[in-house]
Amino acid sequence: MAEAAGFQGSERPRGRWLRRATALITGVPLLVAMLQFPAAPEARAAGPRTVDVSIDALTPTTPKKDDTLTVSGTLTNRGDSAVTDAHVGLRRGPALSSRSAIDTVAKRTGFSPGADGQEIENRTQKIDKLEPGVSRTFTLHVPVKDLDLGDDGVYQLGVSLSGRSGSAPYEQVLGVKRTFLPWQSSDVAKKTQLTYLWPLISSTHLTAETDADAEQTPVFRNDNLAAEIAPGGRLQQLVALGKDLPVTFVIDPDVLASVDAMTKTYKVEGPNGPTAGKNQAVAKQWLSQVEEAVKTHEVVALPFGDPDLASLAHRGKEVPSALGHLGPATTLAAKTVETILGVKPRTDFAWPAEGAVDSSIVDVATSGGAHNIIARSDSLQENGLSYSPTAARPIGGGNTAVVADARLSTAFQGDLSKAENSTLSIQQFLAQSLMVNAQEPERQRNIVVAPQRTPSVSQAQAMAAGVKSLTPGRWAEPLNLAGAAKATPDPAANREVPGSSEYPASLRRQELPTEAFEDIQGTQSSLDDFKVVLAQPPRVVTPFGNAIMREMSTEWRGDEAGAEAFRGSVRTYLEGLTRNVQLIQKSDATLSGRSATIPVTVQNNLVQGVRNLTLELTSSQPNRLDAGEPQEITVDGGHSQSFKFDTTANANGPVQVTAQLYTAEGKPYGRPMTFQVNVTEITSTIMLVIAGGVLLLVLAGVRIYLQRKRAGSRHDGEGTDGGEGAEGPGGGSGDGGGTDGDEPVQPGDPGPDTGSESTDASGSGEKVDR
Repeated sequence: MAEAAGFQGSERPRGRWLRRATALITGVPLLVAMLQFPAAPEARAAGPRTVDVSIDALTPTTPKKDDTLTVSGTLTNRGDSAVTDAHVGLRRGPALSSRSAIDTVAKRTGFSPGADGQEIENRTQKIDKLEPGVSRTFTLHVPVKDLDLGDDGVYQLGVSLSGRSGSAPYEQVLGVKRTFLPWQSSDVAKKTQLTYLWPLISSTHLTAETDADAEQTPVFRNDNLAAEIAPGGRLQQLVALGKDLPVTFVIDPDVLASVDAMTKTYKVEGPNGPTAGKNQAVAKQWLSQVEEAVKTHEVVALPFGDPDLASLAHRGKEVPSALGHLGPATTLAAKTVETILGVKPRTDFAWPAEGAVDSSIVDVATSGGAHNIIARSDSLQENGLSYSPTAARPIGGGNTAVVADARLSTAFQGDLSKAENSTLSIQQFLAQSLMVNAQEPERQRNIVVAPQRTPSVSQAQAMAAGVKSLTPGRWAEPLNLAGAAKATPDPAANREVPGSSEYPASLRRQELPTEAFEDIQGTQSSLDDFKVVLAQPPRVVTPFGNAIMREMSTEWRGDEAGAEAFRGSVRTYLEGLTRNVQLIQKSDATLSGRSATIPVTVQNNLVQGVRNLTLELTSSQPNRLDAGEPQEITVDGGHSQSFKFDTTANANGPVQVTAQLYTAEGKPYGRPMTFQVNVTEITSTIMLVIAGGVLLLVLAGVRIYLQRKRAGSRHDGEGTDGGEGAEGPGGGSGDGGGTDGDEPVQPGDPGPDTGSESTDASGSGEKVDR
């Protein structure tokens, strides 16, 4: 056993060495062969893409069996070496089985021979040498029959570039791009009803400020609105594209009101103050186009200014009266659309930002008069359904949630100014819509699409191309929003509105803070106090009321600084107007005597008059000075007027007097004005002493007069007896001529009661119209 064991131990190492040597000798030629003869191109394309392939156009977007598919695009060499012996070809991948499969394909970047399919033979295009950084276009024409499409459905379609590069001198796939091909060979029996919302919404353009003229010339924040409605502008394109599509116009009436204001004289804020606007013709043309477009379309009007319902529900409810703006905004919306466009809009739809809802948002929306809430399927999510249900579903209280499809609603976001992005978004939109129909082909359903609120020009053009591609109606047919809300709900669809805690944190961070609604409340309170003193309240209430609604706009989401600046500008302008009705500062006055009249001047630098104000003087020491009764005042616009107060003094000394204006409700209006009155009243005891002294002086004078008269008589008797004549130079004219029968004026006689007061006219100041 020992020998046997020793033998086996000496032989096994030698056998292993021989086997390894044999394998090495055999493997070297194989390794060399592998290096000299690489694997097939399909298997060698897993590395990073050297060439970027973009699909810039695909027509027709929904081909039929006799069509020829045309695919054009651009090739760009992103590598460090030239690409040679290259060609571009079309690959038809397998049919996709679900909506999530479409999502997966859209995200995939690498090339996979099995997933991307074989190249269509004899339909390739040769590409000349492609230097690094150089781009070249291509166009492929492939008959649909050559694609070998099977059953109806959505197919993956790819364009690949194969060739050689400096780093790999053998043919391989150097770049690939995928898109989708909806294939429906014939009309389906139960077409999906598609409702597409077409928003005409913009940012805030008008300020609360108007000029001091009879027309109240409005002032715009900037001239951006003119650019949006001009030919080729965003809003102009939305109207031009939407008028020929089966869509429902969803309008913020503030846009219409702003453009309507632009049709007349208007001004635009600038670094050196407001300047005259010059786009009246553009505004008139755009409104005419909108008016024509809505004649054949359903119109839904959002509350004026498009208020942020989620911000109101989550932050505004803590502030009294914040929710009170929603009802008037809805009323104003209907009036604005009817007045400008001549159509009666639907105002019973609410559209929260991003279609995100919770129970508190629904409560706020319904408090403003809406009974149909436009939600989105990523907010009101389904539980376990294998298909997309009809949009409408009851949520209690007579209210309906109209749930838009999240995938279709977000299909046209991002930078679609690039042709490749636009083309892909269109094909993906069509693919998703066809897949919805394929989920339950025997059940007709309604699907709602609620895109972003303010699509760009390129996004709007892509949206229009997608909707237009559905108009042949092979698997979809249009339905307006009112019809979607009335559709028979799916009993299996989710009807439970999420709680407030389930609202997305990313959206909550974009909301207006509670402080914003406190600012709004303060501005509204100041406006309420101001309007009651005006002779023409609408001149102020209308522009400021509209501005307050704009302060709650969905536009301000994520722009806290911009929202705060706008609120500040409205508040500052209102405060400036209220200060144009003020009391003119008086200088100190001296009151000598028991009574005097004190004038107080009220200056009104507004164009319109003020009324319903009470002017009241308050004495700091009523026992010393009674300041008189309050007076109701009225002052015409651009004028100053003095009001006289009858005051009564009871004791000597300085007294602080405060003048204050009050509204009819007893609220102080404006700043108080204080001045000092020095009272120098003479008391009754002193008057008696002075009167006694005067009496003594009078009696003494009478006695002296009588004495002189007797002495004069004696002199006259002596002259008759032969004395000196009476015409001497010092005769009677010198003594008696000084009185001439007049009473002497004594320095102690009392003068009339007076009130020393400065009555200089106040300056006219700058006239500010409200």
